[in-house]
Amino acid sequence: MDTTTYLAYDFPLLGALWTMFVFFLWVMWFALLFRIVLDVFRDDTLSGWAKAGWLVLCTFVPFLGVFAYVLVRGKDMGRRERAQARAQQEELGEYLRAAAVASGGRTGSVDELARLSEIRANGDITDEEFRRAKELVLSGHGPTPPGSAPHTSHTSGA
Repeated sequence: MDTTTYLAYDFPLLGALWTMFVFFLWVMWFALLFRIVLDVFRDDTLSGWAKAGWLVLCTFVPFLGVFAYVLVRGKDMGRRERAQARAQQEELGEYLRAAAVASGGRTGSVDELARLSEIRANGDITDEEFRRAKELVLSGHGPTPPGSAPHTSHTSGA
């Protein structure tokens, strides 16, 4: 028996679609399982025994454990995730503010450059004055005071 088998004929299109669907569900199942496990550890209101119980239930009877967790505690999962995201955002904001103060307090250099650009666009200063003021702002030798144009010196020949 010398017959050749072609894989394309043994695995039709509907079979390929069904396989992709099953694979998608399998990946989604593990994503949900990991999300629940992370939520169990994230929740500060659960005692240690309750956390252990949910983990044992989700490990040994995964379908029942996951569905029970989603039904019982699913509504609070989103609240805890939003609270954690909000806390991380606040920590990042505090870190950035501390880093800006530690770098010499130059938090408004972008604002200063925008204001200088507006002053130049209005024709109040020349391009050369804008360039010198921009160098001062970028070097950190003191931004211009609010509401005033950058100080420039004009020399007159006498």
